[in-house]
Amino acid sequence: MAQKPGIPKGTRDFSPAEVAKRQYIISAIKHHFETFGFQPIETPTFENSSTLMGKYGEEGDRLIFKILNSGDYLAKVDATLLENKDSVKVATQISEKALRYDLTVPFARYVVQHQNDIVFPFKRYQIQPVWRADKPQKSRYREFYQCDADVVGSKSLWQEVEFVQLYDGVFTSLGLNGVTIKINNRKILSGIAEVIGAKDKLIDFTVALDKLDKIGEDGVKKEMLEKGISEDAILKVQPLFNFTGSINEKLDKLNELLATSEEGLKGVEELRFICDNVAAIGLGESTLDLDVTLARGLNYYTGAIFEVSAPAGVKIGSIGGGGRYDDLTGIFGLKNMSGVGISFGLDRIYDVIEELNLFPDTVTESTKVLFINFGNKESLYAMKAVKQLRTAGIKSELYPDSAKVGKQFQHADKRGIPFAVLTGDEEINNNTYTLKNLATGEQAQVSLEELKNKIQ
Repeated sequence: MAQKPGIPKGTRDFSPAEVAKRQYIISAIKHHFETFGFQPIETPTFENSSTLMGKYGEEGDRLIFKILNSGDYLAKVDATLLENKDSVKVATQISEKALRYDLTVPFARYVVQHQNDIVFPFKRYQIQPVWRADKPQKSRYREFYQCDADVVGSKSLWQEVEFVQLYDGVFTSLGLNGVTIKINNRKILSGIAEVIGAKDKLIDFTVALDKLDKIGEDGVKKEMLEKGISEDAILKVQPLFNFTGSINEKLDKLNELLATSEEGLKGVEELRFICDNVAAIGLGESTLDLDVTLARGLNYYTGAIFEVSAPAGVKIGSIGGGGRYDDLTGIFGLKNMSGVGISFGLDRIYDVIEELNLFPDTVTESTKVLFINFGNKESLYAMKAVKQLRTAGIKSELYPDSAKVGKQFQHADKRGIPFAVLTGDEEINNNTYTLKNLATGEQAQVSLEELKNKIQ
């Protein structure tokens, strides 16, 4: 009995319509990347394990898909390791390569490896799949695309201003009105931890604060207490639990709160520069907002932090994020290479556009006209026209078999092809074509030039 086919959990097949919709999003992102001066690079699907391991923390290391060495991969493994079932050490001996976990670490490797060929500041974009051995769930997959843009070799805050503009440009062009681009600064979070006397618990403090919109004020306070943050410290941070107002009003409040923290005030100054200039330049359909609870990527972000949320009413996680890092390439020996980057969540953006019914009808349009096959003589006449239509950029095809006409029309209907062309003896003798609109049923005998014009 034949085995029933299937695919691994956390992966997907994409239908022609789904691929067309994904390419529509990717095209919009790619267009804006290139308009903003970013250059494309690609890195291998798999990297040396040593390149990836140890770069994402203990949890990240567990989620890396490892590739078994070719041949008898167990032959050279220490028998003691096998007996002790020491999977971590065994893995290093049977797997020298791994599927990339993200695009950031391979990019850092690329910059270091090609540093003598790169013109800095280097603006790169990368749109490629990545793999994570995560538990599959809604909008979380084991194989998914990342769409990243980074600038390395510049500490200028104008880069952050540009990234806000880039986010806005992409989402506005996709019709995603009402997107919120949230911004914060790692220095502000460090400053807050400093002024409340919890600098040694920065991660615990910020991770709890980041959950404010999920578990509420009481839940955050409870978690902070459980992590050893004092009640006195929590009392000092009370203003953050109801942190409202315009961006300027929030920055003024932070100036007061962080008056004794040099690092915190530096963060306020950086945010004020970014937000003031974004306001002066203007945005399309997106909104920029200062979210002091935003605390992603604390292990590597050193300045601005970005996170993008979908329009109100759409219940989904962030659809983009990023931030400033001061030493990304340091993990490969190239020190003091500051950079900033953002990422677009392709799969979640797809889900949002689908939910809001924002994909244009033309996105999934494939073949525009089907020529009906009446036999070899008629097909040759038809194919000469098909070639000319294709040259004019019109998606055209001939039904391959001289089947019953009804069956050929059914084929066009099932595929959503809007036009059919009939070419019999009369059309051949008159050097014309009978064009039929399959939606209205109307048909007319036309010249090749008229055929092009009516279909376009």
